[in-house]
Amino acid sequence: MNALVVGLYSLAGFLAAVLLFSAEPMIGKMVLPLFGGTPSVWNTCLLYFQLVVLVGYALAGFLPPNSQDARLVERQLVSIPALLLVTAMLVGGGLMLPFDVNLPTGHRANAAAAHPTFPLINTLARSASLPLWLAAAASPLLQRWFAGTGHPRAHDPYFLYAASSTGNLLALLAYPFVIEPYLTLKAQASLWRGGYVALALLLVGCGLAARGLSRAVTTENGEETPARMSTTIVPNRRHLATLLLVFIPSSWLMGVTTYLTTDLAPMPLLWVIPLAIYLLSFIVAFAGPDSLAVRLAGRSLPVLALAVILVLSAGFVHAWWMPLHLLAFLAGAVACHGALARRRPPASQLSWFYVTIAVGGLLGGIFNAIVAPLLFRRVVEYPLAIVLGCAAASGANGLASIATGRRFWNELALPAVIFALTAVVVTDQAGLASSAPGAFAVIGACGLVVFTIKSARRRPIRFALSAGAIMAASGLTQGLGGRLLHVERNFFGVARVTEDDAHTLHRLFHGSTLHGQQSLDPSLAREPSTYFTRSGPIGQVFAALDERLRQPGTQVAIVGLGVGTLAAYAQVGQRWTFYEIDPAIERIARDHRYFRYLADCRAAMLDVVLGDARLRLREAPDRSYRLIVLDAFSSDSLPAHLITREAIRLYRSKLADGGILAFNLSNRYLDLDPLMGRQAADAGLVCRIGYDLKVSDAERQAGKQPSIWAVMAADARDLGPLAADPRWRNPRTMPGARPWTDDYSDLARYLHWKSWRRNPPS
Repeated sequence: MNALVVGLYSLAGFLAAVLLFSAEPMIGKMVLPLFGGTPSVWNTCLLYFQLVVLVGYALAGFLPPNSQDARLVERQLVSIPALLLVTAMLVGGGLMLPFDVNLPTGHRANAAAAHPTFPLINTLARSASLPLWLAAAASPLLQRWFAGTGHPRAHDPYFLYAASSTGNLLALLAYPFVIEPYLTLKAQASLWRGGYVALALLLVGCGLAARGLSRAVTTENGEETPARMSTTIVPNRRHLATLLLVFIPSSWLMGVTTYLTTDLAPMPLLWVIPLAIYLLSFIVAFAGPDSLAVRLAGRSLPVLALAVILVLSAGFVHAWWMPLHLLAFLAGAVACHGALARRRPPASQLSWFYVTIAVGGLLGGIFNAIVAPLLFRRVVEYPLAIVLGCAAASGANGLASIATGRRFWNELALPAVIFALTAVVVTDQAGLASSAPGAFAVIGACGLVVFTIKSARRRPIRFALSAGAIMAASGLTQGLGGRLLHVERNFFGVARVTEDDAHTLHRLFHGSTLHGQQSLDPSLAREPSTYFTRSGPIGQVFAALDERLRQPGTQVAIVGLGVGTLAAYAQVGQRWTFYEIDPAIERIARDHRYFRYLADCRAAMLDVVLGDARLRLREAPDRSYRLIVLDAFSSDSLPAHLITREAIRLYRSKLADGGILAFNLSNRYLDLDPLMGRQAADAGLVCRIGYDLKVSDAERQAGKQPSIWAVMAADARDLGPLAADPRWRNPRTMPGARPWTDDYSDLARYLHWKSWRRNPPS
């Protein structure tokens, strides 16, 4: 009987975790089309689910199973499963619809604001808060019920936490590899409803079992008293330590996720991997706080953290560095959560412990998703979490130093020296790095860093400050793309304008991706450059359509503004409309100090429409555009909702007879050629792919970048000369690929790790 009860409770905790953590990527994917498909969407989703967990833990924590009144215990064990069952019947029957993530009336404009975090949270909160709260409450509630029974293992119910953590991990890993590739979003939501009904039934069984076990515990006198737990409150200092040990890995999780998805793609696979590591760290830490795995994580953390700091300082962003970032995060999370597990209270204080964990995680989410974009112009929160993790992971000494500032000033001397030596090297003034003083600076900085690593466990604050000094000194460099002229950060990422004195250029970067540049030479200033040159694929498109585009009143739509480079192709009498979701990009493109493509445009009318293109294009008259160009990438990530079946159907409705769609497929990590062929075939369109990857040194000096473009039209004759041009080929096929819809997409299928710039497809 006892084994059956343990199995029942473990299964219920496992299913509750599966439901909660499968809903997370599913809802995140649902809201991407409404808010531009940026990495900040997922961070805000994480913040929302941290809030859900806090509410769920609070619901479980403040219910009165610790009461000495047996009648209150009996009522809870009956009423809570009944509430869950009623909610499950409403959800399963469709009367309470979870995951309805459409924006409320009057909020569509907010989705294009610079910081639409709160409209997004409002949208998420309306989707299915009550079922999610109850699913989140299930795990601590089950442990409290179990701890209050007379079961032989009731004194230490933390083993049930392993079952729920395992469910969390399996649900996350299953989503990108099993659920997303084979199930539409509607099917996923239906499956979730069925699972929720099953959870409610399991909790009814758990409540009945707990009711039977907790009716009475026989005392030595043969009397019967209700099973109860102590109401002892944990000291405030212990709460503060717990908050810090959860806050830091939570912030680190969001930081590393943003870093990875900015230059790859905001998709469930890259959301899930860091979150799975985060959950794995809980499992490892609570399985054995003093185990070899936890000790190894603590010892390897200084080396791994410093390696990541050096990679960030050098500006290395290739996907091959991703394992290093994830490994360092794993070591930091395991070390912090190991210190947390060593401080876990007895079962009598379980509720406060879980609520404190939820509060710490939520604070980390608030800091990264809301506070950091307002405070910092750059992504500072990621290296800051690494530095704090190095200080706190050692346990009590590091925590006390962070919380009270004790010994902080005493530890500054060595980091200050490291900062000065590193600054000498990275600024390279007057060739110091290649001179004798520069050589001594390099050797001295390396020696001091090695020394701080060796003493990191004994002096965690000094090591953390030394790592921070290296990161701070790296900020003195000229940086990627030249001298920094302007930097701006909002919900959609970090935009930087730089000046390259050697080539007299202004450049715009989003993340690490070049989004446009313009020559300061008056003779070249009006020439399109980078991915948009006249000799490249998009130049060939404009040349092929030249006669049709010269007709009076011709309208052209461009999705994605950049610096406005494509406006260089505009002709007198035309009407051009740019659709741009990021208001910062429009401000930069219109600032004459940086770029003049828009100011020098020869079109009769040029307009910039702010907002998501799918939403704003609906407002345009049907059959109005002769050409629609889609160049809407956020750094190197792809807004998948802009190339679905429904999106292409919308574009076709806005195209005039004989019009063409052009897509910029230039991307470091996504092979979009076969996807575009599949989408075109699904829409009944002809498609050609233009590769322009062999760029000479002279062309690069002139500003040209390799690029890949796709064109679609209703008939091959609409493509004009492009249909027979050998530079434009039929798209490749991918066996088993399905067309993307608003209800189904699978970006992971199209990921590739070989740079197309060096390895053109055959």
